[in-house]
Amino acid sequence: MANWKGAAGVCVNDRNEILLVLMKAPEEDSKWSVPASGIEAGETLEQCCEREFEEVTGLTVKAGELLKTRDGNYEDAAVSFDLHYFRVEVTGGELTIPKEDFLIEDIAWKSIDEIEKIDLAYPDDLELFKSLVAA
Repeated sequence: MANWKGAAGVCVNDRNEILLVLMKAPEEDSKWSVPASGIEAGETLEQCCEREFEEVTGLTVKAGELLKTRDGNYEDAAVSFDLHYFRVEVTGGELTIPKEDFLIEDIAWKSIDEIEKIDLAYPDDLELFKSLVAA
């Protein structure tokens, strides 16, 4: 069994909104999620999180607290996954949709009320988002 390991970044702005990315994988419906990617050779999980966040959103961030880990097996069980969610703080950049990434349809700051009404790639992330906004 092959193993996939990656990192995701969760960013909350001063209006208590979460930055989400609308992605459409081939042959799937569009779903919202936080920026996430598989780790590349030589990267730490924090570096993976920071790299992917910048590649996907145009914003540079600093990875901080580890918020949660999602692990399991994909449906065919040929690949296990281990995804680490980090809280990130924006340090620079400009919010832009990458033209070279055909999977990304939109990027938006969403309130908890809005998030409750959209199709999340991982619906259980809503509880994490709520806890961050309530803190």
